[in-house]
Amino acid sequence: MRVGKLSSEDLSRIINENRGYRRNEVRVRSSIGEDCSVVEFGEYEGVFSTDPITAATINIGKLAVNINANDIASCGVQPLGILVTILAHPSSTLAELEDIMKEIDKECRKLKIEILGGHTEVTDAVNKTIISATVIGRTKIGTSVLTSNAIEGNDIIVTKDLCLEGTSIIANDFKDKAIKILNEEEIEEALSYSEKLSVVKEGKISGDFKVNAMHDITEGGILGALWELAEASKVGFFIYEDKMPITLITKKLCKFFEVDPLKFISSGSMLICTDNGEELVEKLVSNGIKATIIGKIINEKRVIINKGKEIKVIAPEEDEIYKLV
Repeated sequence: MRVGKLSSEDLSRIINENRGYRRNEVRVRSSIGEDCSVVEFGEYEGVFSTDPITAATINIGKLAVNINANDIASCGVQPLGILVTILAHPSSTLAELEDIMKEIDKECRKLKIEILGGHTEVTDAVNKTIISATVIGRTKIGTSVLTSNAIEGNDIIVTKDLCLEGTSIIANDFKDKAIKILNEEEIEEALSYSEKLSVVKEGKISGDFKVNAMHDITEGGILGALWELAEASKVGFFIYEDKMPITLITKKLCKFFEVDPLKFISSGSMLICTDNGEELVEKLVSNGIKATIIGKIINEKRVIINKGKEIKVIAPEEDEIYKLV
C-alpha cells in the first residue's frame, strides 16, 4: 500500500462497515472530513478526536498536542484534556522520552490542556518513535461547529499562512539541504513556524461568530482539506490560486524539494466557511490573526482558478511530505 492516508473511498467504506454499536448519546459521528465525534452529556456535549504523528522526527511532542487540539478547535470548542500514547524505538534514550514529554507539557500549559493519561513503551514494532494522542473538549449542547455544514454562497477563509507545519518540518528534519537555498535568517524564520501551529484561538473566535463550518488543514494541504469539507457537506467550491497565503520562504523550499504547497501538510491554518467572510476576516485580524478569503462554496464543481483557467480538483492522494521521508 502507498504511504499516507487511505483513499477517501476506501476509508469511507471501512468506517461505515465497522461502526460498532450505535449509541443514542452520540450526536455527531466522525466520517470523511468530520474529524471529531460529539457525544451528549446532559446540558453539555463532549468533543473527541485522535491523531498520530508519523512523518516528523523533531518536535513530535509539540506537533502531537497541536494537531489534536486543532481538531477540537475546528468545532469552535476549547480543548481541555489529552491522552498520549508514545511508542519508542529500542534505540531511543530515556532523555529523548523526557524531552518529548517536556514538549507535550509545555504546549499543554500554553493551551490550558490537562494531560489526563496515556501509555508509554519501547517496542521494535516501530522504526522510529511514534506518538498518538486523543484530545477532548466540552461545550454547551448543540453548539459544536461541524465540517459538514458548509452551504452554497459561503465565503471560504484561510487563517495565517499555508504550509507552516510542512515548512517547519523541512527546516528541522532536512536543514542540511534547506541551507543550500535559504540564508540563516530565513532558516530561523522557517523554524519559527512551529510556534504558529495552534488554531485554537481562531477556532474559538469563529465558533463564537457562529460560522457554518470549519476544518483544520493537515495532511493533503488546502486541497485535501477543501475536498474533505466538500465531501462532508455535499457541496462544491471554487478557489483562486493567486489568493493562497504562502510565504516566500515556503515557496522557495517547495520549489527546491519539488513539493506542491497546495497539497502540503498545513497545521496552523484553519479553513472556515461563513456567510459573512469580510466581517469575520476583520474580527480575526483585530485579534492578531491573519485571514484571507480564497473563494466560495458553490453547488457542484470543485475547481481552482489559475490565471482565469478552471482546473478540476480531484480526491487527495498522499501528502507531499511523504516525498521527503
